[in-house]
Amino acid sequence: MTKIVVITTKDRVYGVNKSLDLLAINPVKDKHVIFKPNFNTADLPPASSSMDTVRQLIIKLKEMGAKSITVAERSGPANTAKTFKKKGLYELAEELDFKIVDLTQIPTDEYVLKNIKGFHWKEGFLFAKIYDDAECIIETCCLKTHMYGGHFTLTLKNAVGMVSKSNMGELHSSKHQRKMIAEINSVYSPDLIIMDGVISFVDRGPMEGTRKEANVFIAGTDKVALDAVGVAILRILGTTPDVSKGSIFEQEQIKRAVELGIGISSSDEIEFITDSEESEKLVRQIKEELAK
Repeated sequence: MTKIVVITTKDRVYGVNKSLDLLAINPVKDKHVIFKPNFNTADLPPASSSMDTVRQLIIKLKEMGAKSITVAERSGPANTAKTFKKKGLYELAEELDFKIVDLTQIPTDEYVLKNIKGFHWKEGFLFAKIYDDAECIIETCCLKTHMYGGHFTLTLKNAVGMVSKSNMGELHSSKHQRKMIAEINSVYSPDLIIMDGVISFVDRGPMEGTRKEANVFIAGTDKVALDAVGVAILRILGTTPDVSKGSIFEQEQIKRAVELGIGISSSDEIEFITDSEESEKLVRQIKEELAK
């Protein structure tokens, strides 16, 4: 069983705090933490991570005893440094005393080639060494669809930012794109993931789309479970045919992740934890979607 927290809220500070409270784990104490947000572009959430969520997560990680925190990320197609500046990341780093690594500016030898038999990457992919060597990895992502072949961009898709930009041509042109996204996730294990679903894109994405208030935070450690719940919520909101069709566990990103042992293989393995009657109602709807 894996624990998944579902919180109904518009308040991102509450969402972060309550997620950590209900999960009741502390994977960061006395650890050097590498923190992965979703800074594809500097566009407003859910195109990119809310700075309210990022700020509160970093505050809480410090309170939980993290030895150090480094935000390591790259944007695409936007320029990473410009995205960081527009998001206010540099100012936040000065205020809260954490480091920033622009993954587009590190040398090639700071990437590790992952060329694994049976994968759909022709010659493997370059994975950032800072994540390969990480003592502790914390992620936050958004709740949205993806019109460039991913179908949805949740926790599994968030890992694409850990891969060299030089590999993106192959990824985005491949008919196996969704399987390749899942395969990235097999080379590392996150210690905590918080999905900010206050606002969602239910179509298009990742930079723009039809915005709907989902008013939800989802947290856990299992990427398959988190993505399955995220897809269920997109379906509840009303989303694209690609995201709506078939069983959730037959969605290609999720199916491949299950094959690789990245997470659970069935919704029966999820233990939901909630904070309110409203959240319980949402969980009942999620379970209905998962059972279809």
